[in-house]
Amino acid sequence: MNIEISKSFNIKKDISSFIADYKQKLTELFNERNDEDQLLTNRGLPPYILREVLECSPLSTFIPAEYNGRGSITSEALSMLEASSYQSLPLSLMMGINGALFLQPLANYGSDEAKQNVFNQFIKKKNMGGLMITEPDYGSDALKMQTGFSFSKNTNSYQISGLKHWAGLTGWADFWLITARGYDEHGDLGRDIGFFIHDSSNGGIDVLEYYKNLGLYMLPYGRNKIDIEVPSEYRLEPNSTGVTMMLDILHRSRLQFPGMSTGHLKRMLDEAIIHCKERIVGGINLIKYDQVRERLARLQSYFTMSSAMSYFTSVNVPLSLDTSRMDVAANSIKSVVTDYMHEASQSLMQLVGAKGYRLDHIAGRALVDSRPFQIFEGSNDILYQQISESVLKMMRKSKETNLYTFLKNYNLTEHSVDYFKDLLNFEVDAKMGQRHHVELGKALGRLVTMNMTIRLGETGFNSEMIMNSLKVIRSEISASISSFSSNENPDVIDEYEDGSAWLQFIKA
Repeated sequence: MNIEISKSFNIKKDISSFIADYKQKLTELFNERNDEDQLLTNRGLPPYILREVLECSPLSTFIPAEYNGRGSITSEALSMLEASSYQSLPLSLMMGINGALFLQPLANYGSDEAKQNVFNQFIKKKNMGGLMITEPDYGSDALKMQTGFSFSKNTNSYQISGLKHWAGLTGWADFWLITARGYDEHGDLGRDIGFFIHDSSNGGIDVLEYYKNLGLYMLPYGRNKIDIEVPSEYRLEPNSTGVTMMLDILHRSRLQFPGMSTGHLKRMLDEAIIHCKERIVGGINLIKYDQVRERLARLQSYFTMSSAMSYFTSVNVPLSLDTSRMDVAANSIKSVVTDYMHEASQSLMQLVGAKGYRLDHIAGRALVDSRPFQIFEGSNDILYQQISESVLKMMRKSKETNLYTFLKNYNLTEHSVDYFKDLLNFEVDAKMGQRHHVELGKALGRLVTMNMTIRLGETGFNSEMIMNSLKVIRSEISASISSFSSNENPDVIDEYEDGSAWLQFIKA
């Protein structure tokens, strides 16, 4: 998407000033000069708004200093995402796609030639990039993708063809990071995966269809036919295998979800408090009702726990760190915080009432915009199962069968597990069913989240908010463990029509 830039933005200022100026520009664009409701209910984004957003160089937070970026400092990138999502969740996702799924992989695995050229385009021409992994018939099973690549010695390039869909920024991105599998000596697709950078100006990507996505109207999605040639210098080079590189890319992205969630949750909290203070029901302010205060307390706790995740990622995940083995932390953060994003949106709509059940109201928009976060980059049900499987694998490796004993010595749960000594003091059945894996994963993910919240409390973060958050998450963990321990296992009745029409049992 070609964007003409009229002026440059000083990206070398300190991060506080950089974010303050960025927030001011977003407020001006979305609230003062334009109608926010109208902007976010129309598909796409007016080019002049995107141009002025990119003039602030938000994506420079993902670019290393040697390529004229701000240094790819994790806390700065998350701060930028938080500022974006407070104003617009789709805008934050746009920035996250560019940063975590394109710029950071390029910084870690790209050739010097590719980095010099592409980063220069992002800094000077305000280009954008996206990632294409998902295929129509192999959504969550990326290792079975059918997009293939072959190498041509004559042109020193790769030929890539296939079909991709649900790539955010379809038809907009100036560069794409595209995954494909190579052919073996028998002409079959191999197991390992290659990542290739394609310049959209070279053609070869045809948008076959633009989807009418339910939410996130600002971002175009669609189905793309790929038939491209990529110079060998524009293939990412893994440290070991392509699969390990993909795990690093996806885990790093999931670890940075709190950048998007924290701003969104703060917006939900602020909107809810303002509404409840102003709304009069039964002669008193809504905020004085006990049930309302319980909902607001949960909203506040979601924001606090998301902040704890932001702190964890900022302190523990620099760009240089290989995150391919950080599956428990990454999957816990992504699944738990996206559940909270949607729950918070549901609560705001419940508090606002009928007025919120409109697409042009912040509650209605938040509801449909937050829902896909529980699906993309790994469906939460799958991630919860993977959390359980990872922990059980570590337990087998350490020859420990008692869940509490293992979690007490595990660095991601060592501070939170003592609150549940009685509940977790049992031997784990390694042959449990999938539904029990998912339920246990929900509890484990929240134990990890609670651990991060406790650690945030040690920094001097508002102690009352920490204590309230611990109360909320303790009840969630207890409920998940109780459900996990239950022997009630309902199943689907395949031929359910027989005897299931209530009217036939009405006696005249």
